Amino acid sequence: MPEETQARSSAAADAPQSPQAPSGSGHGSSHGSSSGPRGAGRPGGGPGGRGKFFRRKKVCKFCTEKIDAIPYRDVKLLGQFVAERGKIVPRRLTGVCTTHQRRLTKAIKQARNIALLPFATRH
Repeated sequence: MPEETQARSSAAADAPQSPQAPSGSGHGSSHGSSSGPRGAGRPGGGPGGRGKFFRRKKVCKFCTEKIDAIPYRDVKLLGQFVAERGKIVPRRLTGVCTTHQRRLTKAIKQARNIALLPFATRH
């Protein structure tokens, strides 16, 4: 009898898994890391998050250069804050403060309306 059980278990191990049965933890999550809370393990992410990289705090370009009014005609300046697909880049990526991000958004939209900047790019 024990030989029969071993034969079954080895045959089950060699058989390919069906696509319906998820492998791993059985929760159906395929996002890789299961290291606990959301920020753990990231640089500055959570308790005990020791990372290799130190991310510097971003400072607002307009505050440091003391630019108060953002001109909608300055396409070169506005182009720095528009992604290649035509989207306005968010604050968390550019480091611009809230007030200047609002002014920047208005200037970009104004420049789009008078065809200085594209609404979207063709791919």
